[in-house]
Amino acid sequence: FIRLFWFAHRRVYRLTRHRLGLWRPKKNRWGTLCLHTVGRRTGRDCMVMVGYIEDGSNLVTMAMNGWGEAEPAWWLNLQAHPEVSVDLPHGGGTHPVVGRAALGEERDRLWSRWSEIDEHLDEYAARRPRPTAVVVLELGFLRDDFSFQVVAEHSSTTTPSFYKLTAMWSSQEGSLL
Repeated sequence: FIRLFWFAHRRVYRLTRHRLGLWRPKKNRWGTLCLHTVGRRTGRDCMVMVGYIEDGSNLVTMAMNGWGEAEPAWWLNLQAHPEVSVDLPHGGGTHPVVGRAALGEERDRLWSRWSEIDEHLDEYAARRPRPTAVVVLELGFLRDDFSFQVVAEHSSTTTPSFYKLTAMWSSQEGSLL
């Protein structure tokens, strides 16, 4: 049932040209985002809808396959190619992110936050033969990712000259900015 729901959800998102299907998390409710990964074997672009919560500037999701035994393909893809992108709701657009597994105290803290939203989380997780990974998606710009691809995708020739000049000047040693 869960896999069928996510399949239908992804279909609605596509058919409405990304206008319906995503929502922001609220106090005691998770939101949904669209995660774009690269296939670890095929190299093709893949798209999956996942539930998430916000943790400061990070987005947090669970690597689960409807609580089934197998790891979800998107999580295996993300481990192979951690630099991906997400579509966020309400005009949030597409953002570059870097995915990683939360470990130690961070994982415990984030698991606890998910438990506040889903009171049956531990019960569902007990059905799996291995621990469920808590996945942190860090926004690319907040990680100081200034790789050529990111800069090229987010630059514009229509930017006013003043902004171009100040951007260039602020990157020089000794700049006051």
